[in-house]
Amino acid sequence: MKFVDEATIKVGAGDGGNGCASFRREKYIPRGGPDGGDGGHGGSIYLIADSGLNTLVDFRTQRIHRGERGQNGMGKERTGRSGKDIYVRVPVGTRVKDDETGELIGELLEHKQELLVAQGGTRGIGNVHFKSSTNRAPRQFTQGTPGECRELLLELILLADVGLLGMPNAGKSSLISKISSARPKVAGYPFTTLYPNLGVVRLGRDHSFVVADIPGVIEGAADGAGLGLRFLKHLSRTRLLLHLVDIAPMDESTDPADEVRRIETELEHYSSELAVQERWLVLNKKDLLPSGELEERQQQILTKLGWTGPFFVISAVTGEGTQELISALMERLEVLWRETQTEEVEEAPWDPLEEK
Repeated sequence: MKFVDEATIKVGAGDGGNGCASFRREKYIPRGGPDGGDGGHGGSIYLIADSGLNTLVDFRTQRIHRGERGQNGMGKERTGRSGKDIYVRVPVGTRVKDDETGELIGELLEHKQELLVAQGGTRGIGNVHFKSSTNRAPRQFTQGTPGECRELLLELILLADVGLLGMPNAGKSSLISKISSARPKVAGYPFTTLYPNLGVVRLGRDHSFVVADIPGVIEGAADGAGLGLRFLKHLSRTRLLLHLVDIAPMDESTDPADEVRRIETELEHYSSELAVQERWLVLNKKDLLPSGELEERQQQILTKLGWTGPFFVISAVTGEGTQELISALMERLEVLWRETQTEEVEEAPWDPLEEK
């Protein structure tokens, strides 16, 4: 299935039904009075998250979604039927914006979470509501209000715990295929990965986390070069970044430390929040260097970068060093999860009913 992470759709909620102006007409009952019923409410449009979806490709063909109009009121004080609400399924992780104003409407981050995007019109009322002691034969009624119409921009942002970052051909796809069941295309040329991939890393029965692999980022990505900039948004919801570096580039003139700095510059241009996100350095392809040269190359890179954070030296092809990496990731993620749960408990509003 083709991966599509952006789509524009039009939604139009149903109009409310009109009220009715009617009078009771029955044999032997003169001057029966008003009996016009109310109209029905228009159907609203909701987006609902579905964990079974992973792309917005369906919205490339089905762009318009309309709610059902409410039925008009009828005589004998009969109320019109309300229009049915429309539920549009979207992948978990979808961000919804107003396409004209850019206003953020909401995000759908959990399975079966609902988001109202177009409110149905309000029903009109019948003339039975206007009767009084001085107005015994009212002919007034109101019409239903129009349903809300708007254009929406849907952005799918993958939900992952760890994001892989690096230049093209740094070994990101090889790593995710080694540590998870994901099987992205792996080849020896740049831009093998054309769209993001997700993989679940499992350490035992009760320990797992999700890794996201995006296309490589190159210099000038902030100005539209390459593919990585388009998909950098998928890293915005990750808790931790793994910055993969080719420690043994084929071109001897390539400096791995300079490549790290180039990507750091692109991250700063794209998002200040992403630039300061926790990031670990992973030196890949250790199998291509002898042990003596490996240690020397490793020290040169760390010294030139002035790197003080966590770093690992691995081989994504042979798997050497990957087990230590994912074990350290699991430990760090558990700490971050506990911190998040603590913050949610501290920020939870006080409910007086809980004390009773």
